Amino acid sequence: MKKPNVVMIVADDHRYDALHCAGDPVVRTSHLDALAAKGVRFANTHMMGGRSAALCTPCRACIHSGVSVFRCADGQTIAPHLALLPETLRHAGYATFAVGKWHNDKHAFDRSFAGGSRLFFGGMNDHYDVPLHDYTPGGTYEKEDAYRLEAHSTDVFTEAAAEFLSQYERDEPFMLYLAYTAPHDPRMAPPEYHAMYREEEIPLPPNYMPEHPFDNGELQIRDEQLEAWPRTPEAVRKHNADYYAMITHMDAGIGRVMRTLQERGLADNTIVVYTADHGLALGRHGLMGKQNLYDSSVRIPLIVAGSGVPEGAVVADLTCQIDIFPTICELTGTPVPETVEGRSLAAAMRGSDDGRRAKVGAAYKELQRMIKDERWKLIRYTKTADGQGTDKLQLFDLQEDPWEINDLSGLPEYADKVEELLYKLRKWQEEVGDPFL
Repeated sequence: MKKPNVVMIVADDHRYDALHCAGDPVVRTSHLDALAAKGVRFANTHMMGGRSAALCTPCRACIHSGVSVFRCADGQTIAPHLALLPETLRHAGYATFAVGKWHNDKHAFDRSFAGGSRLFFGGMNDHYDVPLHDYTPGGTYEKEDAYRLEAHSTDVFTEAAAEFLSQYERDEPFMLYLAYTAPHDPRMAPPEYHAMYREEEIPLPPNYMPEHPFDNGELQIRDEQLEAWPRTPEAVRKHNADYYAMITHMDAGIGRVMRTLQERGLADNTIVVYTADHGLALGRHGLMGKQNLYDSSVRIPLIVAGSGVPEGAVVADLTCQIDIFPTICELTGTPVPETVEGRSLAAAMRGSDDGRRAKVGAAYKELQRMIKDERWKLIRYTKTADGQGTDKLQLFDLQEDPWEINDLSGLPEYADKVEELLYKLRKWQEEVGDPFL
């Protein structure tokens, strides 16, 4: 029997709960909702953070390698000894094809893909002026050789992905890697999508704050300067309306990709994975960016649907983005490389506890560390030698306080819980190779 095809879609800055099917009553994501209804939505998936402000880079390295953020890359360069997901499928007989954003090194890209179109080697850009390259084996993809199209990045990438699917006639299975730059700023959705959201009707998140209550070490970074202080309700509503418009536009593009699969008769033998590199605050806790370890930034969407995947399931277990690699391997019958540290979620999507995680952690530079179990979450902040940040703990009971509003760390009755989680944090740091123990 022919192995299933794989379509892997990665968004940029898509927060875990900015999906209608995840409980957001405002955002319109009909195609992603339909994908979730046909497959499994992992409701508690986390990124691992990174050692740079540009979190896209380490998060994507984690996805590609299935390895801890502290072991998978040095800056943009993924460790050359690590197996990569598209590379692994390529060696297993897949035709691997890339569209859109690649924010890691070009050597890793070259060993991963045998084709590609409308490639963007960068972090962010004006969505109507993205510098693009077409695939070249061993290509250096120099900036001066880039070309531009007079169309929105989401439409450019969608068109390239649909064209690949429409023209694919080879016998071997394919992996299509489609990486959007949406909904990353500058948030400039086409007018018809922007018109879907009236700013004054956008609800404020329950954890909206005009300013973050203490120095977390990154209050002046670029992302935080996208809005003035204090953050006003009107400004936060506008940012979220623009964010929703970008998501809905991207959702429409994903719908076109799904229709093309159906029209070509490929849908029944294709696994579709949708995820993101990390989330975004947009007014939560007085923050605008992703350089923090609150759930709005560390939790990401993850939907898996298609061949061999149960329909209509929601998995609430703690999961991590490094788990995507071995999951796709298991679903395609591809051996998992020895370098992979993630755990396959194939059993979890069928209701099994096999491989279940008791905790997940995340890091941001040397400034912040997080550990989380099924109910409790601890964030540890560290003041650097040059005076950035604050030496501080936060403890949240996520069962009673899912919006992370009430810090319990200073209450005597929670002292034992703080010590327990600090121990778990240290063990996690040892496990993942954190140099800032």
